[in-house]
Amino acid sequence: MFPHHREREQPIFSARAHVFQIDPTTKRNWIPASKHAVTVSFFYDATRNVYRIISVGGTKAIINCTVTPSMTFTKTSQKFGQWADSRANTVYGLGFATEQQLHQFAEKFKEVKDAARLAREKSQDKELANTALTIAAPQDLSDELQSPPVMCVNGPEDKLFRSQSADITLSSEKERIKKMLSEGSICEMNLEAELFTLQDSNSKLVAALHEANANVEQWKKQLTAYQEETERLRDQVADLEAHGGQGPSDLLKDELTQSLEELEALLKAKDEEIHILQSKKAEYHEMEHQRDEAIHRLREMEMRNSELERRIQNTEQNLSNSLEDRDRLDTEIQRAIEILDIKIFDLNDLRQSLVKLIDK
Repeated sequence: MFPHHREREQPIFSARAHVFQIDPTTKRNWIPASKHAVTVSFFYDATRNVYRIISVGGTKAIINCTVTPSMTFTKTSQKFGQWADSRANTVYGLGFATEQQLHQFAEKFKEVKDAARLAREKSQDKELANTALTIAAPQDLSDELQSPPVMCVNGPEDKLFRSQSADITLSSEKERIKKMLSEGSICEMNLEAELFTLQDSNSKLVAALHEANANVEQWKKQLTAYQEETERLRDQVADLEAHGGQGPSDLLKDELTQSLEELEALLKAKDEEIHILQSKKAEYHEMEHQRDEAIHRLREMEMRNSELERRIQNTEQNLSNSLEDRDRLDTEIQRAIEILDIKIFDLNDLRQSLVKLIDK
């Protein structure tokens, strides 16, 4: 009945930026909405044909803005832009790391705004067509929506009242479950935005790890070559020391010693770089663990939504059964009214006959 949020709303563009909101008191100063740069994403809902801008910081939604044709993204500096959200009664500001990122976000904002305008025009054309069909249709539906006649007999009136009470109870239960499903969809949306951010970071880390592994292999080869060169120079120094006067001068020894020290310093620097790359590899494994946790939480949310959908289906089935019972009860009441009308008519005829007999 309700499609999963993952299937319904998909990210189409993302960028990292520092998020700000206008001070609601002064309407002039900016208040930081995030301590560091966060991912700001454009989402598209294919079911409702709606575009939204969403940014999540931790477990809190920093931006949840539906894009409308009246919105405008304004560049106020080389790396900062802003737009107003009349529904949230606020102004959002984004600070980017480079001017190119700001330009890309502004172009995507304009593209999404134009798409939202086209979607609204199509929706309005569809509403006009539906209105024309409604005006041309017969007005029998309004008669069907009127309340059925209430009998003065206690039995049918009591049954009708119980049917209407059950209808109201089932409707309220259906609204409550729909609200729970909406809250679950919001949580699932936050988890999906977080998962999208983790996937983006994961791809960057994978690329950096591949590059680092290639560099490590190259540095290992260089390290082996340096070690061999160091051993060769050590052997030369030992030969020079052993042969004393037959060898080169002290100046040559000093140069060899200096070359050995430089090679040892270079080896130490390469070891430090290898250690840094190994620590980055550990960070990559931690990011993978966080991604797996986010996927697990998202699956749990999907299972919860499935359960809510099942409960709504049961509620709708119960509501349909109640409506059928009410229709059956209305039929019985109408039949009882017809029988009473016949009895009343017969009694009236009997009374007139008795009056004529008495007059005679």
